[in-house]
Amino acid sequence: MLANRCAITFISGKQSALHPNGIHAVVQTVRRELGSVVSTNTEIVHLRVNGDVLETGVPSHFTLLETLRYRLGLTGSKQGCDKGDCGACTVLLDGAPTLACITPVWEAESKGIVTAEGLASAEGPHPLQEEFDLNGAAQCGFCTPGILCSAAAFLERCPDPSRGEIKEALSGNLCRCTGYTKILDAVQAAAARIRSNSPVT
Repeated sequence: MLANRCAITFISGKQSALHPNGIHAVVQTVRRELGSVVSTNTEIVHLRVNGDVLETGVPSHFTLLETLRYRLGLTGSKQGCDKGDCGACTVLLDGAPTLACITPVWEAESKGIVTAEGLASAEGPHPLQEEFDLNGAAQCGFCTPGILCSAAAFLERCPDPSRGEIKEALSGNLCRCTGYTKILDAVQAAAARIRSNSPVT
């Protein structure tokens, strides 16, 4: 209620007075004050995403996550904390789990990028995707794409993991719904299927 009438802002490291015109006026003030810091220049970036070579124009301050979501329309990677804490934005960069929300897009130009959308193959969903479905490992689903990417990279390195190793591998991915048990079950089941190369029955 108070936020509808006024807002407290921190501009240039100093607390301003309550702003009577609400948050819109605050945003405009921040943009004016920080305009020289945040670039609005658009530059072309070339990315290899899920096997496709793509080109798009982005502001030079854009992160990989912003580019994937707001320029390329790949919304599987989620925008959560924007600080690299929650893991919802995790993608694979040359096979390594990477926090896209704190990775400048220019750092990804020469690398292969895989998002949750790219985990499936022409033959069908990735075993992890199928096992998450079969084990009820996704509830709200917000964390799921990042967990799938982290788990896919982990199973490439460690095809026969213990439950403790899975927990450690996914420790950077937060989930508020499942309590993790079903997630761990799904990753273990996917690992077993990948080792035996067996289809879902």
